[in-house]
Amino acid sequence: MSRHILVTGASGFIGLALCKALAGRGDRVTALDMHIGSGLSQLAEANKAVVPRICEITEWSSLVEIIKQSPPDGIIHCAAIVGVLASVQAPLRTMQVNVEGSINLFEAARLFDVKRIIHMSSEETYGHFQEPAIDESHAQNPLMPYGISKLTVEHLARSYQAMYGTEITHMRTCWVYGPGLPRQRVPKIFVDAAVHGTACHLPWGADMVVDHTYIDDVVDGVLLALDQTSCPHDAYNLGSGAATRLADMVDIVKELVPGADISAGPGEYAHGFANGSALAVRKGALIVERARRDLGYVPKFTMKSGLAAYIEATRKSGDL
Repeated sequence: MSRHILVTGASGFIGLALCKALAGRGDRVTALDMHIGSGLSQLAEANKAVVPRICEITEWSSLVEIIKQSPPDGIIHCAAIVGVLASVQAPLRTMQVNVEGSINLFEAARLFDVKRIIHMSSEETYGHFQEPAIDESHAQNPLMPYGISKLTVEHLARSYQAMYGTEITHMRTCWVYGPGLPRQRVPKIFVDAAVHGTACHLPWGADMVVDHTYIDDVVDGVLLALDQTSCPHDAYNLGSGAATRLADMVDIVKELVPGADISAGPGEYAHGFANGSALAVRKGALIVERARRDLGYVPKFTMKSGLAAYIEATRKSGDL
């Protein structure tokens, strides 16, 4: 049965992928973003079930009017200032968009009786991983503005569920990658360099261990959560279930693209910004057993198969 789903941040990497998947299975999509990117415009032209709407989620009156006009059956909340680097460069803006914007969305949903919201959260809420692999019970001690903003939203959501019965489920993703990734970070910088025959040599980072998650697996997990009548838990790790050293990622790309001129120097990964850099927090693998048990989530992509798919898509698109 077709449903009406509102997606915030619909022009973004994950938001656009979700809009495509929702429309592809026959759902009606209100695609909300502060600007309509070319990918979303093309999708809307090809599929009339996707209706783009320009709206900044910090603008209360505009957001309320859109939801009032056509209350959705569910909401997938992707709109955010995303990532450690962006949040360090603009911490105030990060809190305004991620926290204030989320409160606006939750309140608008409450006013018009929207009972199901999926919120794209992050492994950054955990801070330093205390074990090589962690589940959702791990302490949440974020260190950077991005992770702090996402944890704040999780707490606010629990308040809304307790007070008003709005079910808000948090999907804690980890370093999502694949075709359309806009940010200049790994593995995008390595894949682009390998495919286009340019050099990419990071001075550090080879020792970083992260659960890199392919975009198709994230989309599958989010839709599985959305399709539940009710989720047994309010938070789910959404990863590949395995962590990869950056040095090993480089080796995989070199195996898939012989002659690739890429490397990473020793040490931990650092997020560079205008006035210096910040070491990435210690990470590892996300245990996804809860999502497997409750939602039926089974990640399909390993690091190697995900990179192979990403490289093939980059070759076909010709895009940097």
